[in-house]
Amino acid sequence: MRISTSLNYATDPSTAAAQARELEAAGVDRIWVPEAYGFDAVSLLGFLAASTSSVELGSGILNTYSRTPALLAQTAAGLDSLSDGRFVLGLGASGPQVIEGFHGLPYDRPLTRIREIIEICRTAWRREPLIHDGEVFKLPLPSDKGTGLGKSLKIINHLKRSDIAIYIAALGPKSVEETAATCDGWLPFLVYPERMDRVWGDALAAGQARRDTSLGELDVVAGGLVAIGDDAAQYRDMSRPVAALYIGGMGARDKNFYNEVCRKYGFEAEAEAVQDAYLDGRKEEAAGLLPDELIENTNLCGDEAYVVDRLSAYREAGVTSLNVTPVGGEAHRILGRLRELAEHA
Repeated sequence: MRISTSLNYATDPSTAAAQARELEAAGVDRIWVPEAYGFDAVSLLGFLAASTSSVELGSGILNTYSRTPALLAQTAAGLDSLSDGRFVLGLGASGPQVIEGFHGLPYDRPLTRIREIIEICRTAWRREPLIHDGEVFKLPLPSDKGTGLGKSLKIINHLKRSDIAIYIAALGPKSVEETAATCDGWLPFLVYPERMDRVWGDALAAGQARRDTSLGELDVVAGGLVAIGDDAAQYRDMSRPVAALYIGGMGARDKNFYNEVCRKYGFEAEAEAVQDAYLDGRKEEAAGLLPDELIENTNLCGDEAYVVDRLSAYREAGVTSLNVTPVGGEAHRILGRLRELAEHA
């Protein structure tokens, strides 16, 4: 089982580079850099590419609205070159709050958009001229939409790789099915391993049924907070504020993907109560209303026997990569021990 973690985009670059080297030495397989509506992820990823030598580096995630498909392809190719073939392109549709509120773009046709972006990126990485006649993107731009001078161009540079891995952050059944069918990896959120099948089982099966065998195995990435030790269970509650933000406040009352996942896990009443409290401004109360069962089973905080048991649960659910946030100690030491437990569990 692969081990990955995220570095905060707000971290001082020199500190982030030092942390990345420690994680690399501890055997961490991949480091993700998020973006959201903070600093861009690409700048720090480029810095880390020059500061490390073996750990994979992933965008976790770049949204699919604020950059054109060609720019996403260029960016991935550039980071793959800088890192000597260690880059993973993590993409996601984000949500209306960020796309319309921060970027000022309409949040429309997210699934179609991602599907077309994937196709255009792979065309670009093969160094083929960009010709695409889709519902969202048309390359070159038709003459009635611009000057009529657009030409079908290909990337100038010779790339490090023509098959850069694409991972998609997806929650809805249609987007999960498409991810399982066409992409290298899947980045779900708030995964309760024993109940994954309730939410995504049918979508994953449908996607796997039409998956191109040349893509290999779908890498399913999931995890949460991790702390290992006799008193480590106390750290589980550190996940409550973020879980409450997503389940309670990330989206409108009738359009919150994360709240829907919580409901499908079997926590309908709790999901509604958390959302009511959060949208009413009672954020601490919302965090406290999250079920202990959900918090416990979406994180890996406990003694070694407990962590080994949770590792088995993730494996049985089909998770192939853990993406975890270490708490309660030095990150590289916690993840180094997690690596040892994962190898012998």
